[in-house]
Amino acid sequence: MGEKRVLCVGLVCLDIISVVERYPAEDSDTRFIVSDFGRCNVDVSHLVRHSRGEMPCACCLVNCQNGSRTVTLYDTNLPEVTAADFEQVNLSRYKWIHWEGRNASEQVKMIQRVEAHNRTCPPSDRVTTSVEVEKTRPELYQLFSYGDVVFVSKDVAKAWGFYSAAEAVQGLRRHLKPGATLVCAWAEEGADAIGPDGVLVHSDAFPPEVVVDTLGAGDTFNAAVILALSRGRPLAEAITYGCQVAGRKCGVHGYDGIV
Repeated sequence: MGEKRVLCVGLVCLDIISVVERYPAEDSDTRFIVSDFGRCNVDVSHLVRHSRGEMPCACCLVNCQNGSRTVTLYDTNLPEVTAADFEQVNLSRYKWIHWEGRNASEQVKMIQRVEAHNRTCPPSDRVTTSVEVEKTRPELYQLFSYGDVVFVSKDVAKAWGFYSAAEAVQGLRRHLKPGATLVCAWAEEGADAIGPDGVLVHSDAFPPEVVVDTLGAGDTFNAAVILALSRGRPLAEAITYGCQVAGRKCGVHGYDGIV
């Protein structure tokens, strides 16, 4: 069959990135320095079947002086992936499945299907699951108790009353299922995580010499951590790799050539 793959379930958005020298003044005409599509090499075969090839589109205006961005999102109101849609996925093809927290009740059913599949498999054939709780929407918080790896955002951590990544992973760990790992990135302060052994690990951030474009840095961090863990790297090495790749991403436009 070849190497098993990683499947992501969530929103895929086409980013149109426009770079300007400075934030436009009111009623002014501003010429873009760079206008490009955000690109990454992703197999979107499941997405295309689900959405007929359509996807939301975001216009991202990037300030080349500080890397800040203004995003205007055009949402095509595509249907969310349901548990019924997920039944079409051949789980034996994948070693890891990741969910971006969205329609949580349906996503719980999907994860439960993977858990049932894993109970019938030898350890070498089991699918690792991960979830991201990024938005401060209470209905998403049920996802904390699902997933072998849980990513929690800085915004959610603050909504729960935590003011550092270390505080967040230590305080929220009790909401996870036994044996799960919790990861929290905190922008320029790096990232912290706690695994099944209960040991807190930390990575500093790796900012580029010049911040060019911060769009997608969080997703890049998650992807790099998942890649490292799926290849058997220790948790401390995985979050360090995530911070390194996210930092490198912030030093380039889009996603080309960062891994």
